[in-house]
Amino acid sequence: MTKPSFVYVSYIATTPDKVWQALVDTDVTRQYWVDPSAGCARVNVSDWQTGSRWEHRRVDEAGTADIVGNVVESTPPSRLVITWARPTEVEDATKHSRVTFDIEPYVDGLVRLTVTHDDLDRDPQMLSGISGGWPKVLSNLKTLLETGRALPHAPAAS
Repeated sequence: MTKPSFVYVSYIATTPDKVWQALVDTDVTRQYWVDPSAGCARVNVSDWQTGSRWEHRRVDEAGTADIVGNVVESTPPSRLVITWARPTEVEDATKHSRVTFDIEPYVDGLVRLTVTHDDLDRDPQMLSGISGGWPKVLSNLKTLLETGRALPHAPAAS
């Protein structure tokens, strides 16, 4: 039996360094990682060293971490691998999924960004959530890097 995974490939007119920076810089993530249903932007916070903790936090007064994990691999500007878990499940490694960002120069000033979110077999609810979430986040990232501004924040789909 194969484990469910989610793979999203995007071609972005930018450099690998700029994609890397967009993934790890809180000032940049706040611009494109927006959750209209929660009414706030999100940031990813870490020192991005292998073994370090990372948190996906709301940009509001509470600064709630909705997703947490550890940095498994950090090879700027080509590869970032993190674990992904709800804060209440962070101590139980069997509940973690894994996200890999592969950043590769492609052709003619394009970068191929491949995001693979795997180990989702234990959590169909997480698979459902990220299947709708990653395309929005990554489309917004692409738009920001190519135009200098993120997409308008449309209301959440019903």
